[in-house]
Amino acid sequence: MLRRMLVAAVAAVAATSSFAADYPAPKDGVYIAKDFKFHTGQVLGEVKLAYKTIGEPSGQPVLILHGTAGSAQSMLTPAFAGELFGAGQPLDATKYYIIIPDALGAGKSSKPSDGMKAAFPQYNYDDMVDAQYRLVTEGLGVKRLRLILGNSMGGMHGWIWGSRYAEAMDAIVPMASQPTPMASRNWMMRRLLVESVKADPDYNNGNYTTQPKSLKLANTFFAIGTSGGDLAYQQLAPTRAAADKFVDDRLAAPFNADANDFIWQWASSGDFNAAPGLTKIKAQVLAINAADDERNPPQTGLMEAAMKDVKNGRLYMIPASTDTRGHGTTGNAKFYVEQVRQMLQTAPQRTVESANR
Repeated sequence: MLRRMLVAAVAAVAATSSFAADYPAPKDGVYIAKDFKFHTGQVLGEVKLAYKTIGEPSGQPVLILHGTAGSAQSMLTPAFAGELFGAGQPLDATKYYIIIPDALGAGKSSKPSDGMKAAFPQYNYDDMVDAQYRLVTEGLGVKRLRLILGNSMGGMHGWIWGSRYAEAMDAIVPMASQPTPMASRNWMMRRLLVESVKADPDYNNGNYTTQPKSLKLANTFFAIGTSGGDLAYQQLAPTRAAADKFVDDRLAAPFNADANDFIWQWASSGDFNAAPGLTKIKAQVLAINAADDERNPPQTGLMEAAMKDVKNGRLYMIPASTDTRGHGTTGNAKFYVEQVRQMLQTAPQRTVESANR
């Protein structure tokens, strides 16, 4: 979520000078998935799946998955792509074929605001992963991924990929996430986020003519409450005046979300639970979380317990500091770039044939 707020300030730079100097220019694409069936049983004849690729198809394929309300573009920041995709970096785009989808319901992929509004199917994370799988295998013809790296929601998608499509990848790096059921404060805050927009009279059961006024306020409240880091916020806003200015700046920042898209995106996590499938994961797993993550607090012990069910997995915890940003920490790859490099050097690389034996 923090990354979404930063995108407005850096997108223009990231879209021009950053990748031009450090890695090949991203290419845009769209795949139309025919007769897409949702977990509800609903079927859409066509679902548009937009994506970006960096590098050539001859490189080792890597799937990068963004967070809630993000997009492929939101992953092209100097702090993330600029640390990973350049020459000599862990995911050097001259060697890897980097695939970054717009998740179902986000970016330029099919979503409620395309026309169906509140009649759009209520998708969940399984649907989103199925859409990614169809894009990768049917749309791009990739049979096996070298790596899946996902952040926040993308990390939770990575956990699902590991069990749902266990033969589809060599390695998974799920970040800022837990495979355990959506619950506790994480779900409470998401539920309140959704309900606060629905309760706005301007929402009108999804049939609004102007965006509900509550949308920006709800988004800002949620973002500050669930991302940013305690130590960082204390340093950034040590006085009431500084805190007020921080809030005022956030509220004044551009925010162009659609209310139905927003609600569908945040509600999609409600039934998430990848824990039952952990023993099915065959890929090597490097889970990366931050010690000050507000949504996935390490003191619950849930991650350590869950990792016991992952055959080839380990957890890397980024220590909290004034430089980390809580749930938003993993948007900055400098904190784990060497861990990813080491994993790719050691993770066994299996062919499609050997994986199917």
